[in-house]
Amino acid sequence: MKRIAVYCGSSTGSDPAYLAAAETLGKLLAARNIALVYGGGNIGLMGRLASTVLAQGGHVTGVIPEFFLSMDIGEIELSELRVVQSMHQRKALMENLADGFIALPGGLGTLEELAEILTWAQLKLHAKPVGLLNVSGFYDHLLKFLDHAVTQRLIKSKYRALLLESHDPQTLLDLMLAAHPHSTSSPPRIDPERI
Repeated sequence: MKRIAVYCGSSTGSDPAYLAAAETLGKLLAARNIALVYGGGNIGLMGRLASTVLAQGGHVTGVIPEFFLSMDIGEIELSELRVVQSMHQRKALMENLADGFIALPGGLGTLEELAEILTWAQLKLHAKPVGLLNVSGFYDHLLKFLDHAVTQRLIKSKYRALLLESHDPQTLLDLMLAAHPHSTSSPPRIDPERI
């Protein structure tokens, strides 16, 4: 994998382990020469993740909607900044740029991005690995919900298995690398200009 998109909070949260995990993941991405694709902000977990990758000499591409630029959350010297018109275009472009996806702790936006990228995988719009970094059990309740939905026959077990998970950033990256498709055929790309 050359680039991984990371979804995470624009806040740091109450547990210092969240920031520590963002820093560890950032160092691992840079050490493995995997570029970061993220939401473009300089605040919260996303800001710490991006600044860590940059400090380690890694490449960071931010994808930010134009209306966010006036909110002082995009002022960070990135390797590359893509400005789009809408949240929908942001997500589609991040999907196109990335070879895999990771969710760190976050709020509604992170949850929505994770759910959508998993849905796109279920619909075979992409075949890229999706990982959940379950720092300090942050996502335990979500994982229980997904398992419950399987028992209720609302999610098929093969789609539940699309979500890779670990509490350890290095283990999660290893799982994603092992799951990354190496075939020459690719599913249809999501065109951000049509969203």
